[in-house]
Amino acid sequence: MNELVVIKGNEAFTDSLIIAIETEYDHAIIQRKIRDFMDEFEQLGKVGFENRPLQSGQKQKIYNLNEPQASFLLTMLDNRDRVRLFKLALVKEFYRMRQFIHERQTAEWHQSRLTGKKVRRDETDVILTKLIPLAESQGSKNAGKLYLTYSKLVNSTLGIGAGQRNNLSLSYIDTIRFLERAIENIILIEVNKGTHYKEIYQTCKAKCQIIKELSFLPSFLELTGK
Repeated sequence: MNELVVIKGNEAFTDSLIIAIETEYDHAIIQRKIRDFMDEFEQLGKVGFENRPLQSGQKQKIYNLNEPQASFLLTMLDNRDRVRLFKLALVKEFYRMRQFIHERQTAEWHQSRLTGKKVRRDETDVILTKLIPLAESQGSKNAGKLYLTYSKLVNSTLGIGAGQRNNLSLSYIDTIRFLERAIENIILIEVNKGTHYKEIYQTCKAKCQIIKELSFLPSFLELTGK
């Protein structure tokens, strides 16, 4: 499922296709409502759009809507259970994104992000200089991909997608840092023991799950209702 709300610059947006899918309206109906009342929508901000390619090779026009615009559009829809529950989910997600945008502007968030990037570099160095040579000596044919394997491990533990790290709250950034530092330490210890690289991965996976549970964080997907 697509994210309900995305951040562009310092603003949060949803779009007409997401609203159509989540409310089970035909997208053409949603598009027409926006066109028919464009003057009113424009009073709430400039209505942007993009042309996304379809599998057929054609393109469809997708309107990007800020929170007031999306709220205005939803007043035009019925109040079936599906629509009502989506309205609630969208309100929650816009609120969460507003909180995140505010948090991202703090010095604490920026410092935590910088610290996290350093920890990630340290972890990468250990994988490249310690784990990959060990895996190759143990017969691995894809040792060079271990960096990606461990990066996916952290993301999957928290349920976040690739490229989302700049759009995470401080608590998630801190948890990522703990996970990657734990992985770095486990790799160093187990490589020195000569542990098989596949066993090292399983140990790291188990440790990541423990840290995640102790952090009291739901997965990112659970948090956003995906």
